[in-house]
Amino acid sequence: MTKLADNSFGYRLQRDGLPVIVMLLAALLLWYGGAVWLNAAGAIERVLPADAAWSWQQLVAATMDMQRPVLPTPHQVAIDFWSSLVDWPIDSPRNLLFHVAVTAESTLWGFVLGTLLGLLLAVLIVHSRTLDRALLPWIVASQTVPVLAIAPIVLVILGSLGFSGVAPKAVIAMYLCFFPVTVAMVQGLRSPQRIETEMLHTYAANWWQALWLLRLPASLPFLFPALRVGIAAGLVGAMVAELPTGAVAGLGARLLTGSYYGNTVQIWSALVMSALLGLALTTLVAGVERLVLRRRGGQA
Repeated sequence: MTKLADNSFGYRLQRDGLPVIVMLLAALLLWYGGAVWLNAAGAIERVLPADAAWSWQQLVAATMDMQRPVLPTPHQVAIDFWSSLVDWPIDSPRNLLFHVAVTAESTLWGFVLGTLLGLLLAVLIVHSRTLDRALLPWIVASQTVPVLAIAPIVLVILGSLGFSGVAPKAVIAMYLCFFPVTVAMVQGLRSPQRIETEMLHTYAANWWQALWLLRLPASLPFLFPALRVGIAAGLVGAMVAELPTGAVAGLGARLLTGSYYGNTVQIWSALVMSALLGLALTTLVAGVERLVLRRRGGQA
């Protein structure tokens, strides 16, 4: 009876959902408090009457609905977010889904390219001690250069070669994607025990057979967490790549436009949408992980 109660919907909601709800409410309270604090000076200067007395309730009310707040309130962001989705056609630059499609395309291309590059580098490093010593330090060092410094260089070089549109942004997303995949796969490909590799040698298996039959299956628990990190990093790279070009499409361009015109509500709406896009992409990778592990007989 206790076991059934433990598996009930109410019990699972209390166990898993209650902490999330409490943290969400705490975050909203802090957000509203921060909005009142940061917007108070502007409300006193621009909204409240200078020649009449006003109460603290009027001050709080004024900070909640300012036209250009320092920190917009959650309900302002929610209204702008919903308005951008339903008040404009999906192919309009004023619709957030239009920008999501542009950024998601660059992110996915960068993710695919970064994953392939990371897998290739990991295989080379594992099977060659020389490449291990030559490549791995440079791979680690490449991530010490800020992507904001790399992005303009990559865009200028690829632009001079005739590449524009998605390609430069995908390359920058790839730059952030390949590193976690490479590092995780090096560890994963080296995870089989010595007795397992020696068993394959007794069957005269070549390096390709050992890679396909032993090393790659053993590396899957290392690969998928790296893919979740990689696709989130690729989203950041795609958005950063949209900033130096002055792009008119993409979530990065949406942030840039809001910054130009001092529209902080638009900036926060784009940030919320980018967070939702990142959550959707990582959930997609997690779904693929569960499917692969289920087919291999593992635990999803």
